[in-house]
Amino acid sequence: MPERDLYEVLGVSRGTSPDEVKKAYRRLAKKYHPDVNPGDKSSEEKFKEVSAAFEVLGDEKKRGLYDEFGADAAKLGFDADKAKAYRQYRQQAGAGGGQGRGVPFDFGDAGAAGFDFGEIFGDIFGGGARRTRRGPVAAEAGDDIEGQVAIDLRDAVLGTTRTVTVTRPVTCEVCHGTGAKGGKRHTCPTCNGTGRAKSARGPLSFAGTCPTCGGSGEVGDACRNCGGAGTVSQTVNLEVKIPAGIDDGSRVRLGGQGAAGRSGGPAGDLYIVVKVRQHGLLTRTGDDLEMQLPVTVGEALLGAEVSLPTFEGTVQLKVPPGSQSGRKLRLRGKGVPHLKGGGRGDLYVVLQIVVPEDAGAEAKRAAEALGKLYRKNVRAEVQL
Repeated sequence: MPERDLYEVLGVSRGTSPDEVKKAYRRLAKKYHPDVNPGDKSSEEKFKEVSAAFEVLGDEKKRGLYDEFGADAAKLGFDADKAKAYRQYRQQAGAGGGQGRGVPFDFGDAGAAGFDFGEIFGDIFGGGARRTRRGPVAAEAGDDIEGQVAIDLRDAVLGTTRTVTVTRPVTCEVCHGTGAKGGKRHTCPTCNGTGRAKSARGPLSFAGTCPTCGGSGEVGDACRNCGGAGTVSQTVNLEVKIPAGIDDGSRVRLGGQGAAGRSGGPAGDLYIVVKVRQHGLLTRTGDDLEMQLPVTVGEALLGAEVSLPTFEGTVQLKVPPGSQSGRKLRLRGKGVPHLKGGGRGDLYVVLQIVVPEDAGAEAKRAAEALGKLYRKNVRAEVQL
């Protein structure tokens, strides 16, 4: 069965420009690539066929020889000198030239003439084959780690210092983070230090990360202390400064106190998540605080100056005469400091009138006297 014409394989005419040939190959290679059609033998064969065609038509010199000698150009290895000699032979033999109709050469040698398929596949799949030596793994920063500390509302308002216990990976002192015995590594025998190794898929070969060295280009006997990881676990106690004004769920960053870096890279950061416990008397909304404050009937009726405790000491609060239960009074600047500076929130005090617990004869007479002073029904507006 005669082989298909290479131009027919790519679906282009003989006069097609090199750019159009390249576009046609990209389209077909993407359509039939084994990674796009895993396990599809038919697509794999078509991929091989279009790749073989482009190996020839994508190269100006090979294309010229193919146009002149057809399938015979492959037999001559696309050697111009051999082609000239062969042409002279055929002319002398009276055979004459002809247009090629086949692809008789072994595609297992595709790319051996220097054609870079990585450039084509890089455009299609987002990355090309890199043929340069990688050398040692580049320095990489360590991972960030996270811990937690619980504090009271007082500590959130005033600020505090806490000691936290953290277990984190640190650089192995025996191998100095290399993961190799004695800290010594040598060139990987699989990839010869390039960090990439070839794997075959049918007649095609593809380059990927070396499985032996993981792409570093170097290997070594594993360090006994860290097992080849380059790091060991260490538990440490660290002092954490909690700033005044911090809120529940906020994080405090300790730079460079996270996991150790790799290959000489810097350590990551440690983030401490702050949990603020609820307070029995105070509630927080943003940077404002609110408190329920009991007052006597007389203090609410006649007005008074009462002592009010805060986290920073006792202050005096003026209760206006005739205050009702539930009235809210504001003390400016007595709330939570703004975390980023520039002032602080307010403290709101909600009055709660408390009647005497001992309802004796004197209390009853006082209550009856007070009852006569109400000018209207206090529940007149309570309707459903």
